[in-house]
Amino acid sequence: MLKSVPAPVIGVDLGGTAIKLGCFQPDGTLVAERQVPTPQPSTPEAVVAAMAAAIADLDPQNHVKTIGVGTPGPADAQGRIARVAINLAGWQDVPLADWLESQTQRSVIIANDANCAGLGEAWLGSGRSFQDLILLTLGTGVGGAIILKGELFVGRDGTAAELGLITLNPDGPACNSGNQGSLEQYGSIQAIERRTGMEPALLGARAQAGDPEAIAFWQAYGRELAAGIASLVYVLTPEAVIIGGGISASAPFFLPALEAELQRRVLPSSRQGLQLRVAELGNRAGMVGAAKLALVHQGLG
Repeated sequence: MLKSVPAPVIGVDLGGTAIKLGCFQPDGTLVAERQVPTPQPSTPEAVVAAMAAAIADLDPQNHVKTIGVGTPGPADAQGRIARVAINLAGWQDVPLADWLESQTQRSVIIANDANCAGLGEAWLGSGRSFQDLILLTLGTGVGGAIILKGELFVGRDGTAAELGLITLNPDGPACNSGNQGSLEQYGSIQAIERRTGMEPALLGARAQAGDPEAIAFWQAYGRELAAGIASLVYVLTPEAVIIGGGISASAPFFLPALEAELQRRVLPSSRQGLQLRVAELGNRAGMVGAAKLALVHQGLG
């Protein structure tokens, strides 16, 4: 009797300027991928139509039965509704899974894009050796994901793991979230530009060239980041903390200070065996994680 071959899945990473799609076998093998522009204006109807067309192009023979989608904002705990999508026009409580299912005739599950990035790193990236980990994405904002016992933790209502919004300084700069002095206000690209007048890439290049001021900045950045991560470590005691996002390109200049500060701030009993890693999947992490989300939904994850 022939054994049935597990069906592949599609992972979709919905961004403000591009939609990335990948078709994956259950073992993580990438079969095919596409990238299409995000429609402008990026209304829900236009985006769903673009995603459906790209899915049809990626899988014309309808081999795929399940699709995972990472969206730039919170989703509900059931993975059906995009509550808000940052940098997309008119997104408020959009029943994205239902709409996409209707247009593709495939099962759909959605999650926040940072959560998908965490799933991706845990599955095929630098977190694949760990069951309990935290991912911090350092970019335009500071996002995060929590993986506990190999599973994505999203909380009772789907909105947990907003790690960039924890308070670092109660008297710090105002945050769009309504918080003040959040980790995002010290760790994001915009925060670095506000504080130094330079883009992180330029500061990284200057540090690489031996500029003492740039080196000093990154050391201070690592210490501040560690102050926020220390709180997370005390609460979650993960095996690993993974640093991703565009700013992670400068990790060689801030990770040593970050690690030293964590050792100073966190009791050895709470950080026993803790590993600091740089994310490996780059801008594919969300797509990979969305595929893993689909596999879990399909019962193969």
